[in-house]
Amino acid sequence: MDKSYPIYTKKTECQDCYKCVRECPVKAIKIEDAYASIIDDLCILCGHCVDICPSGAKQVRDDVPAAKRLLAEREKVIISLAPSFVSEFPELRPGQLIAALRKLGFSGVSETAMGAEQVSAHVGGLLERSSGEVFISSACPTAVEYLRKFEPRYAPYLTDFLSPLLAHALLLRKEFGPEIGVVFVGPCVAKKLESDTHPELVEVALTFEDLRRWLEEAQIDVEAIREKGDDLFIPRRSREGALYPIEGGMIASIQGQKQGRLPTHFIQFSGIRRFSKALSGIEDLRPKENLFLELLACFGGCVNGPKSQSRVSTVCKHYKIAHYAEAAAEVSESELDITEVYVPDPVVHEDISDDRIRDALRQIGKLSETDELNCGGCGYDTCRDFARAFIEGKAELSMCVSYMRVLAQKKAHILIQKMPSAVVIVDQNIKVLECNPVFARLFGSGGASDQSPSPLHLEGEMLESIMPFHRLFQSVIRSGEDLIEKDLRFKGRILHAMVFTIEKHALVGALFEDITNPAMQREQVIKRARHVIQQNLTTVQKIAYLIGENAAESEIILNSIVESFTPVDDESLS
Repeated sequence: MDKSYPIYTKKTECQDCYKCVRECPVKAIKIEDAYASIIDDLCILCGHCVDICPSGAKQVRDDVPAAKRLLAEREKVIISLAPSFVSEFPELRPGQLIAALRKLGFSGVSETAMGAEQVSAHVGGLLERSSGEVFISSACPTAVEYLRKFEPRYAPYLTDFLSPLLAHALLLRKEFGPEIGVVFVGPCVAKKLESDTHPELVEVALTFEDLRRWLEEAQIDVEAIREKGDDLFIPRRSREGALYPIEGGMIASIQGQKQGRLPTHFIQFSGIRRFSKALSGIEDLRPKENLFLELLACFGGCVNGPKSQSRVSTVCKHYKIAHYAEAAAEVSESELDITEVYVPDPVVHEDISDDRIRDALRQIGKLSETDELNCGGCGYDTCRDFARAFIEGKAELSMCVSYMRVLAQKKAHILIQKMPSAVVIVDQNIKVLECNPVFARLFGSGGASDQSPSPLHLEGEMLESIMPFHRLFQSVIRSGEDLIEKDLRFKGRILHAMVFTIEKHALVGALFEDITNPAMQREQVIKRARHVIQQNLTTVQKIAYLIGENAAESEIILNSIVESFTPVDDESLS
């Protein structure tokens, strides 16, 4: 289990349900030995797999120990608090949360929204200087990773500015000195990647879940805290930057700062699955005015991040954020150099021929296009996508539900047909669903002759028309008993019957052995002889144990008598 990447899988908890494969927007999941692992190079850290994993096998790296080490090493460590704290802790006043964080050892708390204001200022300036161009926001690190890796043709449209978090870290180091430590707290998993790639700006990134657990371990009751007069955000409270965690918040911040003076058309999209379709064709656009696109990976915005514990509605979150943000004030874009260049880093897919795909499909019984059900049970949209993933080593044949079902049916059918005993399976109406040739010969109209009906002829027949002891099956259906064994007489034969439940009150199976058959008689004699031998051996072992125990006791008593009457040598006394 590799914990170096921000998201990992607890192997022992993975239930091979393939839900993460189905839900991952970029299929950054590899199934190997029936467990799902993250493909780091493909992952965009949207955190959706963590959110939807039914067994909790997908985990986010715990960076609380790293934050504690930073507190021990640095004289001053400041929290960069995501603006979505307003909807995450609706029951708290900001001063209470600040006081609680200071109790953990942090020197102060600042709002990441201040970095957002810097980004808005720089983007606003870029739009003022531009005309008829298309721009895509670079504020969401997951959206940036998605475009760089999977839609590289759109990466050049990204604005060349740092994210709000990294811009805020620059602001804090300018304000309080480069030697300070910076720890982010918010709902976003991708911020851990930003911390990993820019450790000179942000040393540690924690989720709200991390913070809640840390506060609980430290036995800090946040709701009971009374804030003091100096429990305030440093260096000041944010303004319209607090709107960033809601869909359209960045646009509102830019427009607010520039008082609507920008010759730009703004559009916002949230939800990573919408990006590809939403962006299709923008390379052919020749807008008369600028076009600015705000992209947020989480549907509804950062307030619905994967590590957002508050489960209130998006509307309620939006309302709280909107009413917390203060009126916009123009911020100079010259305060900080937050320039960043986003270079496309496209994922390279292996060139797989159609012949190789067809060969892979044949291995799961897909011999023609009509066999390709595209049911999605494996987690991939089409059978061909699954075949491609199998060739690339990301999938296993056992992931194909229809293939495994057919394989299981074939195995069961062959086993039933080849068994030397008569086998039958009936439904709750005592109708024959399946039987084997031995059963057909034994109970068919032709008796034991070669002209007995085939198993197919008996399927669908009512059992009462085939054998006289069908009530035995009805009894098992009604009671749901696991097993009934009886010896029955039928047409001059003695049949040893075992009737058992396959599915309670729905499916019953039975085995019939003709113990009048010479070969079966020999088998029964051998079986019963072995049973008698085993019983005799057990009895002999018990007798031997008792004899041995008595002999040992007798030996101890006799030895003590001998020793008591034996004279002591002079030498033994010296």
